[in-house]
Amino acid sequence: MSDRRANPLVGTRSLIRLALRRDRVTVPVWIVILGLIPSSAAGAYDTLYPTMAERADLTGSIGANPSVAVLYGPGFDLSTAGGFTAWRFGGFLALLTGLMAVFTVTRHTRAEEDSGRAELVASTAVGRFASLTAAIAVAAGASVAIGLVETVALLATDQPVTGSVALGLSTAAAGIVFTAIAALACQLAEYSRTANGIGSAVLGAAFLIRAVGDSSTGGRWISWLSPLGWAQQTRPFAGERWWVFVLPVVTALAVGAVAYGVLRHRDLGIGVLPPRPGPARAAARLASPFALAWRLQRGALIGWCVGTVVSGAVFGSIANGVGDLLGDSEQSRDMFERLGGSGNLIDAFLGTIAGTFGMVVSLYGVQAVLRMRSEETTLRVEPLLATRVRRRQWAASHLLFAFGGAALILIAGGAAIGLTHGLRTADVGGGIAEMIGATAAQIPATWLIVAVGVALFGFVPRWSLVAWAVAAFALLIGMFGPVVDAPQAVLDLSPFGHIPKLPGGDVTAAPFAVLAALGAVVLGAGLVAFRRRDIG
Repeated sequence: MSDRRANPLVGTRSLIRLALRRDRVTVPVWIVILGLIPSSAAGAYDTLYPTMAERADLTGSIGANPSVAVLYGPGFDLSTAGGFTAWRFGGFLALLTGLMAVFTVTRHTRAEEDSGRAELVASTAVGRFASLTAAIAVAAGASVAIGLVETVALLATDQPVTGSVALGLSTAAAGIVFTAIAALACQLAEYSRTANGIGSAVLGAAFLIRAVGDSSTGGRWISWLSPLGWAQQTRPFAGERWWVFVLPVVTALAVGAVAYGVLRHRDLGIGVLPPRPGPARAAARLASPFALAWRLQRGALIGWCVGTVVSGAVFGSIANGVGDLLGDSEQSRDMFERLGGSGNLIDAFLGTIAGTFGMVVSLYGVQAVLRMRSEETTLRVEPLLATRVRRRQWAASHLLFAFGGAALILIAGGAAIGLTHGLRTADVGGGIAEMIGATAAQIPATWLIVAVGVALFGFVPRWSLVAWAVAAFALLIGMFGPVVDAPQAVLDLSPFGHIPKLPGGDVTAAPFAVLAALGAVVLGAGLVAFRRRDIG
């Protein structure tokens, strides 16, 4: 005990190695995908906007459009490939890096306390601050690695050094800030779901604050209240403001210090915020595997529904002005038509959004499937299966949310797009019906990704996290394959490449039938494997 009191960080190095081993799949996927996205856009800029006239028009038209600023933030200088890339992806890269940081810190701190493993580790020669410090080191290190890969990839496309470094640092700084916020959330909450919820809520609030500030004429100062706003205000490739990096550094240090202070005074396994006490006796409606699955899955399902509806409403509201968004570039219009599969620019934009929603919602399905693995590794499934509950009942209750929840989110997102777009075109009923059909068309491809996750869970449970890589691979091909004019053979590797582009495209039953049949076979194989393997 004397060594632990003298050095509260003892054992940190071993816990870092353990965390890196556990995240040997997920963290590299985050780093590679987020790190390489900007360079793909920078490489396509010259093709999309080949003339100086088209480039000069971008900053004054697109960059000054308040509706566009809601999504991408202010366009400081869109006349260069670097400035366009920083505007188009800088805010979203900061957002996704922050999300990665929140999940990583929670997984290695509060989730470990939930499972009881943290108490076992604490009984060895491990200091009081070792676990939190290891989680912060992994999350912050991953954020820095993302920024470093961004910088190197941009330099490989002949972008200026100062702008490349500034964009990489802005992404890394955002990840470090939300690493500290997640560290504090894990001290406040008693359960990992609550900690993830607090961190995600702060991240969402930061995005909304930035969006309000950037889209208002007299309230630009509001965006300075958001860490995501700081990432854009560094102005990569547009007269870099190096002093802005003081804000995330000071914030991360201050919030991190509070997190360590709270950790010093709380008991292991207990959060500062008291949990809401439940009733003394459970209601009769809770006496089923489905009721348990609902309590475990409802937070993620509701959060995804709300986020998708809000995003859909924003995209639908700007669809009618997509021509202004693209400017006069014929190449950019052609790219959107390839993505959306329609010669009509508005239909192509809506088709692109519908396809993107399908790919993104597949991440929810994977998350819902991996909840089963989480329940298994925390030793909560085995006592449940020792009762009258059978494996297929337990699995079916969770898969109902993985498959049915994904379909519900897509339909809700389509309805939101159709509603706001219909209000702009004075055809609400037609807009809603059209966009529900467009997003519902993505369901078979989304379900196939989810089925692959079930197969991994059934056959090789230790490698279940590879399902994230499968979903990320499909997302990467679908979003950037047409932009970089990838070969058709590469585009066909994603199930979303076989879905008819709606609205505006031709609908045939064959792709839906093939994807549904393939998904059913993969799902069935995964369930059979799960029934035959050992739990744990």
